[in-house]
Amino acid sequence: MSTVPDQLDVLSLGETMALLVAQEPGPLDQVQTFSKRLAGADSNVAIGLARLGFKVGWISRVGADSFGSYVRRTIEAEGVDTSQVEVDPNRSTGFMLKSRSVDGSDPAIEYYRRGSAASQLSVAHLKPDYALKARHVHTTGITPALSPAARELVAHAMTTLRSAGRSVSFDPNLRPSLWPDTATMRDTLNDLARHADWVLPGIEEGRLLTGQRTPTDIAAWYIDRGAKAVVVKMGAEGAYFRTAGGEHGQVAGVPVPVVVDTVGAGDAFAVGIISAQLEGLAWPQALRRANWIASKALQVIGDMEGLPTRAALTAQDMD
Repeated sequence: MSTVPDQLDVLSLGETMALLVAQEPGPLDQVQTFSKRLAGADSNVAIGLARLGFKVGWISRVGADSFGSYVRRTIEAEGVDTSQVEVDPNRSTGFMLKSRSVDGSDPAIEYYRRGSAASQLSVAHLKPDYALKARHVHTTGITPALSPAARELVAHAMTTLRSAGRSVSFDPNLRPSLWPDTATMRDTLNDLARHADWVLPGIEEGRLLTGQRTPTDIAAWYIDRGAKAVVVKMGAEGAYFRTAGGEHGQVAGVPVPVVVDTVGAGDAFAVGIISAQLEGLAWPQALRRANWIASKALQVIGDMEGLPTRAALTAQDMD
């Protein structure tokens, strides 16, 4: 168990699963060999920010099993504070299978997370004296899909930190299979987005959630509902941003020679935005950094293996 830090730069919360990645291409039912890694949007962001030198805390629950020990040990080894991770003796740690894609397409994924330890996250797991050590909280649309109690936790974390003057980011990170229907997913996530300072949808996510078609209109939709800034991820075309103050623009993407694994690129993008904003960089600089970090994530197998260190980022001299 890590020592509780006196201060945090970023707080993250949500489920992290063990990830079994196919070692060869083909349907999952035919794959014989898998490698074990981590899978969790919230912990991906936490790890990415920790590698850049930020003090990061992660709130979650894991089972009293080998997957749970693996998850917590691996995240703690990245420098993330895991003092708020609870071990459940009765529920298992979730895990997932991911196929190996050889053409840059999204891999096939199967989840084994229903009733997991993390699905029992609730408001009780957010200790105010710990949460308010942070100057920023990052949330996603995955945790609210786990259970009504987890949904309440995310809303509580966002409102608690924002009302205390901290900044809040929200990545919709759509997982339709975790929701009862599209309308519930859309309405719940849009309600949560109202509590965020920075909303970070992908272009297709934004279209589904807002009914708008263009990055400009998607961003304006969220600005009208209280966001201070919206960044719309557009894949190879880069990203578009708009602020409540009227600043806007598009930053070109970073060319990727070979796309190896698309999963985790959005989390890597969030690492770039959050780190740049906490360092006081302008929005165009933040998008350049985010695009570059996302490009690194696309070029390796695994959800967080491509996230760069501070030394690697500094060597790019983008800022």
